[in-house]
Amino acid sequence: MVDKNFKDYMLSNEIVKSLTLLGYKEPTEVQREVMPLALERKDVVVKSQTGSGKTAAFGIPICETVEIEQREPQALILTPTRELAVQVKENINNIGRFKRVRCTAVFGKQPMTVQIRELKQRVHVVVGTPGRVLDHIKRGTIDLQKVEYLVIDEADKMLNMGFIEEVGSIIDAVPRNRSTMLFSATLPEEIEKLCSKYMKSPVRVEITPEALVSSRVEQELYEVERSEKFDLLKSVLYVEKPDSCIIFCSTKDNVDELNERLKDEGIYCNALHGGMEQADRLSMMKGFKRGEFKILVATDVAARGIDVEDLDLIINYDVPVENESYVHRIGRTARAGKSGKAVTFASPGERRYLAGIEDYIGYTIPRVEPPSREEAQKEKKEFITRLKDISSLKSDKTEVLSKDVTKIYINAGKKKKMRPGDIVGAITAIEGVTAEDIGIIDILDYVSYVDILNGKGRLVLDTLRNTTIKGKEVKVEKAEKPQR
Repeated sequence: MVDKNFKDYMLSNEIVKSLTLLGYKEPTEVQREVMPLALERKDVVVKSQTGSGKTAAFGIPICETVEIEQREPQALILTPTRELAVQVKENINNIGRFKRVRCTAVFGKQPMTVQIRELKQRVHVVVGTPGRVLDHIKRGTIDLQKVEYLVIDEADKMLNMGFIEEVGSIIDAVPRNRSTMLFSATLPEEIEKLCSKYMKSPVRVEITPEALVSSRVEQELYEVERSEKFDLLKSVLYVEKPDSCIIFCSTKDNVDELNERLKDEGIYCNALHGGMEQADRLSMMKGFKRGEFKILVATDVAARGIDVEDLDLIINYDVPVENESYVHRIGRTARAGKSGKAVTFASPGERRYLAGIEDYIGYTIPRVEPPSREEAQKEKKEFITRLKDISSLKSDKTEVLSKDVTKIYINAGKKKKMRPGDIVGAITAIEGVTAEDIGIIDILDYVSYVDILNGKGRLVLDTLRNTTIKGKEVKVEKAEKPQR
């Protein structure tokens, strides 16, 4: 097979520029298989494990083909969880940044008024959970009549969560003349029925992994009494000294309890579970990705749809009840060709779950002896020192793309009859600035936000502060924080 790069797919310069800055070098297998089909608007059923690069496999063709001037959504992406919806939205916005693709996410536990306001703007792509998307359809607050791409991501997870009926109702609300792409790690009978009912002669793509678990993940198992797990956890952390670690528990109560016990021991960490407010969950994940803290205690809410670079250690403090959860948990490490380690603590009461997991993955997880108390105590000081060292925070992909992008604020919006053309006219009148330097424009009731591309932000700011828009003086300044 001849190696391909993204330029071989005849993508626009704007998309290729984004992919280059995002660090995409060559397409993964699922991207090589799916992108040409998606660009030809074929229906596709894709069987592929998490971590295979499937978001870009559908995200790149969608961003490439959307009509920027069209106001109504042209693509709808359904995801099973809020976390995955937010991540997909971020990926779509990043891939489409220089083409000015606008993506918004809709999900539960976020005010409907905020989402309705966003949907009234020009939106090219909507990504959301089935329940909230169906709410918007019933309220008439989302227009799906121009949708050309429908993506059902992690369909098996939606089935397990009881969303399939809602997915069917949503499919009935989008145009028949569309391209449908379904992605799933497994294809049970109910998913096959969905494909047969709603898809037109779909092309089937199966990405067969070498194994359920990457060979780059070093797996270890400690057989331990439940009452001794906490002391073992401390010893493992002291000896391993991870730069980035997720400790998985089975319930949110277990997460909160373990989080507090670790903090009482001077081990700085934070918790993540479904009982938290959505804004807090997103903030927590952002801080963990940036390296503001190195240990995250979490339920399986973090096992799917969370992509953390350089995650070197996974600890299963509780053995997962579902076999697939073990694979998804430890699949958070050893991504993008890197290696990682996964450690599981199994008490006597969890042996039946462990047996199911080992039967599922097809081999016995290697048993190891716990570190000696002397060895652990010897390493404790260095672990605590490294835990406190956050001198080298990581830049996320959005920040990398935003280096040459400046978001400006204008204190005039729809109520003052501000229109995109007015803003574009004022900016392109500046010497050295063209329409290619203007990104997404958000005009709200009383204010407007504009992305200025290609490092032209300072020039635009300085000039607009001394000029008028529509013959009126306006306040123009750098926006303090992103609005999307």
